[in-house]
Amino acid sequence: MHQTKVLRLIKIIKKILITKRNGSKQQKENMYFDELDLNDDVLDALYDMHFDKCTPVQEKCIPLILKGKDILAVAQTGTGKTAAYLLPILSKLAKGNYADDAINCVIMSPTRELAQQIDQAIQGFSYYLNGISCVAVYGGNDGNRYDQEIKSLSMGANIVIATPGRLISHISLGNVDLSKVSFFVLDEADRMLDMGFSEDIKMIANNLPKSCQTIMFSATMPNKIENLAKSLLKNAEIIKLAVSKPAEKIQQSAYICYETQKIGIIKEIFKSGNLKRVIIFSGSKQKVKKIAASLNKQNIKCGEMHSDLDQAQRDDVMFKFKSSQIDVLVATDIVARGIDIDDIAMVINYDVPHDVEDYVHRIGRTARADREGNAITFVSEEDIYYFRHIESFLEKTIDKKPLPKSLGDGPKYNFNSKAVRSKKAKNHKNNNKIKNNNKIKNNNKEKKNNNCHTKQQKENQLLDVKKNGRGNTQAINTKISKKQEENKGEVVNIDKGQNSKHTYNNNNKTKQKKYSKDNKKEQNITGNDKPSGNKGKTKVASNNTKPKRKRSQKLSNQEKQNIKRSTKYDIREDISRKYTSKEKGIKALLKKPLKWLKGLGKK
Repeated sequence: MHQTKVLRLIKIIKKILITKRNGSKQQKENMYFDELDLNDDVLDALYDMHFDKCTPVQEKCIPLILKGKDILAVAQTGTGKTAAYLLPILSKLAKGNYADDAINCVIMSPTRELAQQIDQAIQGFSYYLNGISCVAVYGGNDGNRYDQEIKSLSMGANIVIATPGRLISHISLGNVDLSKVSFFVLDEADRMLDMGFSEDIKMIANNLPKSCQTIMFSATMPNKIENLAKSLLKNAEIIKLAVSKPAEKIQQSAYICYETQKIGIIKEIFKSGNLKRVIIFSGSKQKVKKIAASLNKQNIKCGEMHSDLDQAQRDDVMFKFKSSQIDVLVATDIVARGIDIDDIAMVINYDVPHDVEDYVHRIGRTARADREGNAITFVSEEDIYYFRHIESFLEKTIDKKPLPKSLGDGPKYNFNSKAVRSKKAKNHKNNNKIKNNNKIKNNNKEKKNNNCHTKQQKENQLLDVKKNGRGNTQAINTKISKKQEENKGEVVNIDKGQNSKHTYNNNNKTKQKKYSKDNKKEQNITGNDKPSGNKGKTKVASNNTKPKRKRSQKLSNQEKQNIKRSTKYDIREDISRKYTSKEKGIKALLKKPLKWLKGLGKK
């Protein structure tokens, strides 16, 4: 501790002597951390980490945060935004005058990886501070990690770094008390809004005290960031630096190629040089998996990073990449922001990002810490429109490299023409809509045709029935005769609107199908319709030759009067049975009242 302070004093004296020699008129390019009103223990940690000069963001933001003002800072990636808010907050917490055993600072992060990186930075900057505790709260962990989060939140960690979804789950369960928070920080605010966390951020802000100091950092300044700032910040100081542009030490180039040629270009790049620290960015996780699989087949040490991985797998991949166990990392835009890895030699854009800021963030992973780097972009025919926007934003033309001879020729790229959106990219949505509409129309036509076929089949069946019923009476007679031959003893009688069948079994057991309730009428019908003349033939009524439907027909008034209505005294004889006069005793006595009841029904 004492040695570091002595060395720091010697360094300050040297700076004073140098400024006197150069004269007071010369303007300072960058401010030193020693010139800011930071805590001595924090300065000692910076000296050990070899941080001497401030970046422009740090130079403008740190004094305002120390004064307690709300800030909206817009700066490009890799400019030291994390230290710009951590150093003044740690210095103010070290002075005291804040609640013990309570949460004093909440830092929101869009991704788990950025939350872990902020946690590591706090541990480095607060190395010499006593009584400062922090915890990173994010999803995808096991039960033990979740229990540790609950304990640290209940005991009151000084600084909480959290993703929005995880913090809201703890708030809903009552595990967090945010009533004494003094600092509320939104890091990569534009990224959080793009991920759909705007409502979650507002819910968290509603649980904070009104006296809380709010600090927002963003790489871009769209309208939604301005609206969020108006709702959260109070008399905020807005700091806008140069719009995010890549460092000059990045050598940018592009290949104009087809989609099928991209894997071949990657193979040629790795054959030409011994590249070990490469990140390949792609817009979809499906492409990431395909690229990683093809590279692993070539015995290239490769890892993949996308949203389908759980937290343990993500940590393992990032640890292997940082420790040089993996040479190539294929990832989505999860790694494009906030990940600080210094020695990345090359960044490859497998597809062109549609936003200029995403392009700058991707290639900003290389050429960090005053190093050189390469950025290569694969431009397909559909992505030429977006790549022309990137060139116009950067105000320069990016070098186009020729394709390897083994891959053939690629699409044409017009240098002098204006950026005209390709037909495929322009009408992509319209084509999909037309296809869907055509599918719906074809399905409706098929349904109509099927309905027409079914209607025609039904009409044909009805015509066949009518033909058989009107002219072909012989066919009906033959069918009836066949039934009589098969079932001996069965008599079919067809009369005016009434049908009756009597079946007799060999065991003299009778079963009657009931068509009317008048027994006397049934006996008259059977008596009149006796088979006469030829055996096995039945008389068929010539008037009603149509086959009768199963539905009951409407009866005339005379027939309705003849049919007996059932009352509670009626007895239905479902099984016809002839009782002989030989029955005596109890049976004969029982039948007498039944006959009396029948007569009562007639009356």
